[in-house]
Amino acid sequence: MVLGVLVFGLSLATVSGQMGVVANLPFPLLVLIAAVAGAAAWFAPRAWWPLAAVGVLAYVGLAMWPPLLVASYYAGTTLRERRGVAAYAGMGAVVVVLSAAAGVLIGGPREHMTGTFGNATVMGAALIGLPLVFGLWVRARRDVLAAAHERAERLEREQVMRAEQARVQERARIAREMHDIVAHRVSLMVMHAGALEVGSADTRTAETAALIGDIGREALTNLRDVLGVLRSTTQPAPRAPQPTLADLDELLDRSRALGIALTRRDEGEARSLGPTVERTAYRVVQEALTNVHKHAGETSADVSLRFLPSSLEVVVANQSPVRPAAPLPESGWGLVGLRERVELVGGTLHTGYREDGGFELRARIPA
Repeated sequence: MVLGVLVFGLSLATVSGQMGVVANLPFPLLVLIAAVAGAAAWFAPRAWWPLAAVGVLAYVGLAMWPPLLVASYYAGTTLRERRGVAAYAGMGAVVVVLSAAAGVLIGGPREHMTGTFGNATVMGAALIGLPLVFGLWVRARRDVLAAAHERAERLEREQVMRAEQARVQERARIAREMHDIVAHRVSLMVMHAGALEVGSADTRTAETAALIGDIGREALTNLRDVLGVLRSTTQPAPRAPQPTLADLDELLDRSRALGIALTRRDEGEARSLGPTVERTAYRVVQEALTNVHKHAGETSADVSLRFLPSSLEVVVANQSPVRPAAPLPESGWGLVGLRERVELVGGTLHTGYREDGGFELRARIPA
């Protein structure tokens, strides 16, 4: 719109200016011609040829130069083939010749402005040649920037593809290592537990061996799910239902069978908290009991679930060990991973020793 108003104003000033070239025409007619030129310039970014047609007629008949200048610029930014540029330049030369002939016929100031060879050449270069060349430069610059942008996007896509390929390869390598080392060792543990269960004459020993075998088989099932997720490149592998608070008693029974005296207390009004909250709470208790098995040995522990209005508080506290557990190899990442899991759902985790020598783990999970 600004361009249309500018062309209208310049065109009106050109035909009614001090040179008196068209002083014999009515002023309303001059305003109408300038308005048509301004309207054509308004639509020039979408279609430049109407402005070019108006510019040719206005320059030949009235020496009105703004429409032709703007049309030449937009022709340069639009024309793609050399043939089109050459045709437009040839048309411009014809327009200059026709304007010069009209100047000679009209005479007076008009002949001096467009009828002489020098002025006609300068006007043609200024109104057609230079805008056309400038438009071609602008178009070429836009093409270069577009090509650079496309190249940057292509390089970014290639980088993302290489990173994804590296992630897939690393996940496959981790899956192979877990299968070859962890799964193999756990399978051997299950096999030996089964042999001990069958061959032992002591009932207590056979029951413990059966429990170890069940835990090992469950670990293999979970490990199989994890390996499926690691090896999947398109969508997650099918997964078994994840444990929730409904499975907590089974977890506590297993720990009791391994020699820990466990007490569970639920405080507040028990309610369903959603799978994410309950799964996180289950993992908190699981990791805490694992640490009790590793570090406390034969002892007692309390598991408390406090259903608060806006959160669930899980507290696992064990007493000072009666007989320290035998040293077991550690990964060193249990509590770190558990803290990350709790914080991922917006909760907090606190751990530390109590005054009586026991250890307490307290997690608050938003519900």
